[in-house]
Formats: sequence, structure tokens, C-alpha cells
Amino acid sequence: MEIQFYGANCVRITTKQASIIVDDNLSKLGGKSVTKLGDIALFTGVHDNVSQDIKLAVDLPGEYEISGVSIHGIAAQAHIDERGSQAKTVYKVTAADIRVCVVGHIHPDLSEKQLESIGTVDVLVIPVGGNGFTLDPIGALKVIRAIEPKLVIPTHYDDKKLNFEVPQRTLDDALKELSMDAKEMVDKLKLKAGDLPETTELIVLNTV
Repeated sequence: MEIQFYGANCVRITTKQASIIVDDNLSKLGGKSVTKLGDIALFTGVHDNVSQDIKLAVDLPGEYEISGVSIHGIAAQAHIDERGSQAKTVYKVTAADIRVCVVGHIHPDLSEKQLESIGTVDVLVIPVGGNGFTLDPIGALKVIRAIEPKLVIPTHYDDKKLNFEVPQRTLDDALKELSMDAKEMVDKLKLKAGDLPETTELIVLNTV
């Protein structure tokens, strides 16, 4: 399995049989869509504009099996509980004996039922930009401690190439507040089930 990061909360999970793109909202932020022909597209919030000829598009909770990949969408409360705000979906993607959980703009308090549905996680992809729009480092740390993943990949921090609705923390500031040092910075994370660490480590993925 390989994981790449495109900015905002957008990551690609690639296996021998499938390519899963999560939260490709880049065109709305002044970037360019990275969704490709035949991708499986997941959105942590309700999404109504998928222009590519993709294999599957999911933006709601549920369970799916496709191309050797198990996808479990778990309902979660939106980060800011405003009138008219949409519920969010946390995704657990399992393939090649590796379990990846991708968190969007959720409230940091996960219930026991939600945590039970999420279960064991090897890699947690989680936003840290804060400022009222998404999880800040304190909220992210609460989720990390509740889920206890082997690897943490931070997302949705300041990116000069994208135009966020509200300013986001820089990666350096977010890591200081998380009190976590990056184990390494890589362009692409290559994973094998037997190579995961015993204790939680943080990996920074350079933006593609």
C-alpha cells in the first residue's frame, strides 16, 4: 500500500488492485482536481459534484467491498454544530492487511460506539489546521489518543497553494501543539503490514 498527500484533506491510497482518493475538494480551494479515471472516491462530507468517470463515489456512512478493498464509513458529528450543518463520515479503509482511518472535519469527542466501529487502526489521517473550521491540534490529539493508531499523518494545515475558508495553522505550529515530532518526511508513504511500529509515530507527507 502507498499513501500520497495533495493538500487540504486530500490523500490517495493505492493498492495493487485499487486507487482510493479521499476528499478531492481541491478545485474548490483554488487547486486542481487529482481524481483519475477508475478511482474510488470518498468524501468525508456530503458531495454532489464528481465529474470523473470513477469506479465508486461514497459520501455517506455504510459498508462497501470493491477491488479487494473494504470501506467502512462511520457517521460522525460535524466539527461545528451549526444549524444546517451536515453530518460527517469517518472512513476506515482496509486493504493488504493494513487499516487506514481518514478523519474529516469532525467533532473530537467520539462515542464508544463510534470507536468500536472504527476498531483497530494502523494509519490515522487527521486534519490539524483548526481556527474553527476543522480539528485543531488539541482536538486532533484527543482523537489520536482515543484511536491509538500506529502512524499519524497530519493534514489540512497552511498551504500557500490553496485558499482555505479560514487561515490554517502552519505545520510547525501544529506539531508543537501536538507535542509530536515527525519521525520522517516523505513524498510517498509505502506500507507493509509487518513493518508498522509498536508505538505511535507521526509521519509528514510532502504535498504532491
